[in-house]
Amino acid sequence: MNVGRAFDHARPMTVALAVLLITLATALALVFPALTGRVVDQANVIPAQTRSALETKLADLEEKSGIQLVVATVSSLEGQEIEPYANELFRNWKLGERTKNNGVLLLVAPNEHRVRIEVGYGLEGTLTDALSKVIIVNAITPRFKAGDFAGGITRGIDDIITVLTTDPSEWEQRPSLRLDQQGANDPVGYVIIVLLISLAGLLIISRRFRYFFFNIAVPILLSSGSSGRGASGGSFSGGGFAGRGGSSGGGGASGSW
Repeated sequence: MNVGRAFDHARPMTVALAVLLITLATALALVFPALTGRVVDQANVIPAQTRSALETKLADLEEKSGIQLVVATVSSLEGQEIEPYANELFRNWKLGERTKNNGVLLLVAPNEHRVRIEVGYGLEGTLTDALSKVIIVNAITPRFKAGDFAGGITRGIDDIITVLTTDPSEWEQRPSLRLDQQGANDPVGYVIIVLLISLAGLLIISRRFRYFFFNIAVPILLSSGSSGRGASGGSFSGGGFAGRGGSSGGGGASGSW
């Protein structure tokens, strides 16, 4: 009898706890924009002409190399840091081929003044963290500071494509390819490069862990639950364009202006 009464008293607490957990989960869920094309301009900062030119470049890159490079601007990071948001968005959209993980995401959050290049695991050896940082510091953020989002995004995409399609040895021998003239005398970029290269060996271990977690553990867990996260709408594509099953282990770089 006492045991039965204990269960009776515990039942309301269990229900209340379940409601609380559901409420918290809903509050923490991210609402991602739909993948409607190679350029997703939720923040509405890219002029139509620039968007058309970018889509042509990105489609040409994918046709020739299989690399799926997408530009996204968001109106809000919903209180998140840009690193986890970009990684979740990348995996939500499944950028790149499943077997090669050769996707890249250029994410811009104008309201938070943050930008990130998120790199698929299969391209981290080419579009390294250090080179991603150089592109952000020297090509993207100087233009963003001047209010030129179209110019910063265009130059950033041009440099990303150059890195992905140029022989690494040629890239290293031609600083004009990787340093914008207006930032060539800025010592900050060089200091960042040295620090990132010095830490590269330490990052290898954590990167492998991230790859295992995001590409093996997470898909297994998600396969037993819902196919999407939170209120993302359950749709990863639209307009005839879709991700190809790729994922990211967290490689890339971030910046602010």
